[in-house]
Amino acid sequence: MEQLLQSLKIGINEKIFIKDPESSDLGKRIVEESIIMIHQMGFESFTFRKLGTKIKSNESSIYRYFENKHKLLLYLTSWYWGWLEYQLVFSTNSIPDAKDKLTKAIEIMTRETKEDSAFSHINEVLLNKIVINEYSKSYLTKEVDTENKEGYFVIYKRLINRISNMIKALDSSYPYPSSLSSTIIEGSLHQHFLKEHFSSLTDCNENISPTEYFIDLVFKSLKS
Repeated sequence: MEQLLQSLKIGINEKIFIKDPESSDLGKRIVEESIIMIHQMGFESFTFRKLGTKIKSNESSIYRYFENKHKLLLYLTSWYWGWLEYQLVFSTNSIPDAKDKLTKAIEIMTRETKEDSAFSHINEVLLNKIVINEYSKSYLTKEVDTENKEGYFVIYKRLINRISNMIKALDSSYPYPSSLSSTIIEGSLHQHFLKEHFSSLTDCNENISPTEYFIDLVFKSLKS
C-alpha cells in the first residue's frame, strides 16, 4: 500500500482553492507550515500574515492559493479525509468477509494516526490533531448549506457512505446504517478529544482505545 500511496494525488474540490498548492514548492510550504502553526496556536489565532512571516513570503502570495483561512481549513480537512479514504479502500478491498471488512474499517477510522512518509510536506499526526480540535469549525457556519451544494464536503460524505455500505452488507436489516457510520467517524474524533482534555468523561485511556469502544458499540448493535 505504501508504494501505491507514494504515486497518488488526493483529489480535492477545485472550488476550495484558487491555485492548487500541490502544483508548486510555495504551495506545499503553505500547507506544511499552516498545519504546524494551526496545531501550535489554534485556528482562531492563525492568520495569513503570520504564515507569510513564517515562510518568508508576502501575505498576498498566500491569497493566490486560498481565498481565506476558512478555505485553507476546508482544504486541510478534505485532504485528511481523502487520505483516510485511500487507506480504507486499499486495506479493505481484498477482505471478503463482511464482518472482518467492517472491523478493519473501524480500526482505520478510529486508531491513533501515524505519520505517512509518502507525503513529506504533510505531517499527518499534527493534521489529525487539527481535525480532532478544529474540524467542526469548517462546517458550523451559516454558509454550510451553500458549501455543501458546491461539493466542499464530498470526500467526508463519501467516506461515511462507504462505511454505511459495509454496515448494510453485514446486516441489511439494521435501520440506521448512515447514523451509525457518522457516529463512528465523528464519535472517534470526540473520544480522542475527551481522552486528551476531559479524561473523566470517557472510558478511553492508555488501556482502552477508541477502536475497542467502537468495535464493541457497532457489533452489539448489529446482527452478525
